[in-house]
Order: sequence, then C-alpha cells, then structure tokens
Amino acid sequence: MTTLTDESLSGSWLSTRLGVGTQRLDAMRRAGELLGVRRPGGHDFLYPGWQFSPDGKPWPVIQELVKTARGAGMSDERLYEVLAGRAGLSGDARLADALREGRDDYVLSVIRSST
Repeated sequence: MTTLTDESLSGSWLSTRLGVGTQRLDAMRRAGELLGVRRPGGHDFLYPGWQFSPDGKPWPVIQELVKTARGAGMSDERLYEVLAGRAGLSGDARLADALREGRDDYVLSVIRSST
C-alpha cells in the first residue's frame, strides 16, 4: 500500500518545480488549486504527485475536486484518503489512477457520492 509520504512532493521541492515561492504555494493550497495534506505528525504539507500531469502542472480537475469536497464538508485529508483508496472491490486501481487516465467525470461523481 502506498502512503502519503511515499507518493507526495514536499512544499519546498514543489515550489521550485512550479517556479513559485512557498507562500504562493500555500495560497494555492488554501484556494483549492492544489491538494495539500499535512504530513502525519508534522506541520508541513505534502502534495500527492498524482495530481500533476507529466508536464508538472496540476490536472485541471483538481481545483473542481477540492472545491466539491470542501463544499460538502470533506476535509482535504479525507479527500486524499478517498482518491488514494481502491476504486473498486477487486484489484488495486485507485481513484487517483482514474485522474491520470482523464476520467474526471467519474472521479467527480465518486467524490460527490462520498460526501
């Protein structure tokens, strides 16, 4: 099972990769442009790598996913758990994998039904 720490990018690394300061990165997380989850037992945030396309930009659907989840009272941590969890009863496919496959409508429908 993959953990948050295993599959995520640190804020300092990501800010360098995106060419933005750490304060801007934090603002993007607060605005829902990125999904950032507090490191277990820590104060910093980790950014799951699956929310980024091969060119390093967040998938366009991320902002809508975060907005939908927050609007329904779901925490960012719970949203991460749902996206990182298995997408079905069998197999190892996760909702995060569906994001990478471009199945945005499917992922959004699952998030809406999970709240």
